[in-house]
Amino acid sequence: MEYISFTLAIIGGIIGLIWSADRFVLGASTTARNLGVSTLIIGLTIVSFGTSAPEIITSATAALRGSPELAIGNVLGSNIANIGLVLGITALVCPIIIPASLLKEELPVLLIVTFAALFIFQDLYLNWLDGTILLVLLALFTWFVLKIKKSLSDTKLLENDEVAEFIADISTAKSLGLMFLGLLTLLVSANVLVYGATGIAKAFGVSEVIIGLTVVAIGTSLPELAASVTSVLKGHHELAIGNVVGSNILNLLLVLPVPAFLAPLYIDAVVFWRDAGAMLAMTLLLTVFLVFKIKSRQKFGRFLGAVLLLLYLSYTALLFALS
Repeated sequence: MEYISFTLAIIGGIIGLIWSADRFVLGASTTARNLGVSTLIIGLTIVSFGTSAPEIITSATAALRGSPELAIGNVLGSNIANIGLVLGITALVCPIIIPASLLKEELPVLLIVTFAALFIFQDLYLNWLDGTILLVLLALFTWFVLKIKKSLSDTKLLENDEVAEFIADISTAKSLGLMFLGLLTLLVSANVLVYGATGIAKAFGVSEVIIGLTVVAIGTSLPELAASVTSVLKGHHELAIGNVVGSNILNLLLVLPVPAFLAPLYIDAVVFWRDAGAMLAMTLLLTVFLVFKIKSRQKFGRFLGAVLLLLYLSYTALLFALS
């Protein structure tokens, strides 16, 4: 009976996070639009950061509840899931056209940020100094993206595609209410999810890192999966691939500092070599696939999607086999 309650808590927490994150971003974006903020700024700040809200709030809740390992697992697991699960399934649904600009913009940043995170992890200790370094890199990344997007002639079209679904035709008072409702539900849902995840870990004797790498990571990556599949089916291929790459960058620069500031901790060596190593391997493999497809002007097709998904499923099975 105890297992059932923990499982229901996990399912309910994930559903609540997805629903509330959408409400929060909708309310905050509409409020900003009503106050005269440009859609470009809304897309770069509220939408980008808001769609990472499930990971941020869950990691903060886990750290404050004395489970920072769950938060670390959530970050690493989400990045692995975004490449193997989200991009893999998206490519299986519909082959993706890869924009050439990816090689000059987001992809180099993802590689730099991933290696920076591994450098921070290599001493097996995460603290406020590491968090500060990551936030500085976040500020530089935001400045870089803002500069690039402002220089593009088709920025207006792209920003409208990205932001339009996050803006409603409602008053500022209603949008503020929606924003605060979303934030409150986010906090409650994160607490419910962390309660269920830690409970399951203890009940089955599995480490919290493993639960964070799998159950929690998959749950908090569901919004990315929905967004990527929807984008590619609508023909917005640049949004589908950009969503995955951008989410991975923000997970490391925005979500990882949360446990660094709230609950500094020592990291198990196996987490560094196995899980951070798996994140690096998947990132490098994705880079090779993308470079090859862009150079050959081919789509990111179903075969590569199947390869990524198979690798993700194998990694997940290995985690439980070794736990």
